[in-house]
Amino acid sequence: MSKRLASFHGPSTPTSSPVAQPRQPGTPASPSRVSETTIHRKARTILQELRSLSHAWDDLVLIDGLRAARTLVDTRTELDNALAVLPPGSLPRSPIVGPKLAVMEKCIVQLDAVLTKLQKNLRRMGAVVDNLEALYHEAQKTKGPKWCKEEPLWLSWPLEKFVLSMGGITTPYHKSLVLLNDLVNQLRSHSLSFETSRDIMNQWVEQPYLAEDGWDVQWEDLCAVEVEKWDT
Repeated sequence: MSKRLASFHGPSTPTSSPVAQPRQPGTPASPSRVSETTIHRKARTILQELRSLSHAWDDLVLIDGLRAARTLVDTRTELDNALAVLPPGSLPRSPIVGPKLAVMEKCIVQLDAVLTKLQKNLRRMGAVVDNLEALYHEAQKTKGPKWCKEEPLWLSWPLEKFVLSMGGITTPYHKSLVLLNDLVNQLRSHSLSFETSRDIMNQWVEQPYLAEDGWDVQWEDLCAVEVEKWDT
């Protein structure tokens, strides 16, 4: 999606969050603030859907995925510790290895399921960005190119700026998914050391590609200022 709307020749990343300037008494509000149109409502719905998808992503990674990964690492550590105290050449008095391996395999299946859901989430995010671009072309026909480029939707950003800036929103999520796939592949090995497992868990929680470019960092505060009725 890095080549989206290249003909616009506009910025591909958001600028710093705008600061609302007080309007002097008697200054008329912009037409878009006087009466919302279908374009305004569709744009807000699309942006809110992107926020919902980003939050669903975090839930999958930091709740479902983290729970499965942590259980996997803990179970593997418990098994290693239990086997380490056995005298050389002896066998445990009760079944240990089989039940632990069953738990670990179940965790790996759960992690694979999380990755599949993240892939679907990313595809949906891309489709929503496509919807925003389609809305732009619709507005060009009904409102005109000048309106799309210059007229603020609500506070200061026109529709074209939203479209251009949102064009690369899926990039950090794609990079994050590649990283998570790699981490899961590493976790599949039952010979993984505790130190390596700990490093993997830290990367899983940090989501480094989203730490600076995820929705909450780049977009939430901006939309809270720029988009009227953002939390409704």
